[in-house]
Amino acid sequence: MFDTVCTLPLSSDLFVQAIHPSEPIVTVGLAAGHVQTYRLPPLAHEGRGDGTHAPENGCGTIETSWRTKRHKGSCRSLTFSVDGEALYSVGTDGLVKVASTATGQVTSKIAIPLHNSAIDAPSLVHALSPQTLLLATDSSALHLYDLRANSTFATSTPQQTHHPHDDYVSSLTPLAPTDASTSGFSKQWISTGGSTLAVTDLRRGVLVKSEDQEEELLSSVFVGGLPVKAGRRKGEKVLVGGGSGVLTLWEKGVWDDQDERIIVDGGKPGGGESLDVLAGVPEDVGEGKLVAVGMGHGKIRIVKMGVNKVVAEMSHDDLEGVIGLGFEVGGRMVSGGGPVVKVWQEKVEDEEDEVETDINAKRRKENDSDEQGSDDDRDGDSSEEEEEVERKRKRRKRNKGKDHSGNPHVMAFKGMD
Repeated sequence: MFDTVCTLPLSSDLFVQAIHPSEPIVTVGLAAGHVQTYRLPPLAHEGRGDGTHAPENGCGTIETSWRTKRHKGSCRSLTFSVDGEALYSVGTDGLVKVASTATGQVTSKIAIPLHNSAIDAPSLVHALSPQTLLLATDSSALHLYDLRANSTFATSTPQQTHHPHDDYVSSLTPLAPTDASTSGFSKQWISTGGSTLAVTDLRRGVLVKSEDQEEELLSSVFVGGLPVKAGRRKGEKVLVGGGSGVLTLWEKGVWDDQDERIIVDGGKPGGGESLDVLAGVPEDVGEGKLVAVGMGHGKIRIVKMGVNKVVAEMSHDDLEGVIGLGFEVGGRMVSGGGPVVKVWQEKVEDEEDEVETDINAKRRKENDSDEQGSDDDRDGDSSEEEEEVERKRKRRKRNKGKDHSGNPHVMAFKGMD
């Protein structure tokens, strides 16, 4: 469904990525504390602003806008302001910094409130609106900060603090504003932490906390515009990715328990791979309502809503899990994990490709009966290879966070020398 346009090596392992709301800009936060902003090449149908046009194959030069050592320790989370003019970063040094998206220059910073007289490391930061910034920490605190018109902090202390979960907040997803909203910005959001889901309101605090789901909840995304089933209120759901390969669906307004389940990965006796990050696929990409799922074994799977099944799979990496996933303004998918970021574009097949695919499918079907006898002989070798890959992946995970600064800062592009 997607082809890799380019692969971008990083100087150390990725901890977080953020995608600009209105420009083809991607910012990464690294385990070594660096923050770096890239501008992606324009799409083929877009001009560069200098009278030239982008290559038809989608490849081009990724420009490094700026790079800096922003935090002592790891950069834990990033988010752009609603207008994209400012970038918020948080790190294990206990600081929140606001910087210009264009230059990377810091314009404001505050210290995260301590927990038991020690730094309370952040887990997530999110700009809910031009006036409100949400900051979650490892101690399960969820701080709400007031923002000024220039996206800096009104005060150094949070306006409110809530504890929606007993564990750290693993994901945060704003709910769509209601029709009665005058601002157009959400005032409620979903969060996951430990094995529970919670709904928090900007004015009223924590409204609902789900029952214990008996598995770790890691990621979430809001999907609207789904077909309305009999007995349901609206076609709006929150999808939650779990630690055992199952995607749970929660109807908006019915938060006590999940109402549907989609098995994205069920390949192991004790459960499948973790679903670490979710992203809604833009409406003009693919067919129907689609959700991209980044997984712990480096695969990206596309789930189609309605039929509720996996319809495509891509590989980000054979060893490292996918921890960053999203779509930039032009519809290209950006995935991150380990020391690599990849940019993907929608695969376009012409009629000749489709005919060739049909012919190959028929040939495979004809040869199935001849190959069945040899399948058993290959099973043992296949399982041994899978175990070896799994062992390598675990070794890489244990080494996560080590600096790879010895690597040259180069960019690789598909189809270029």
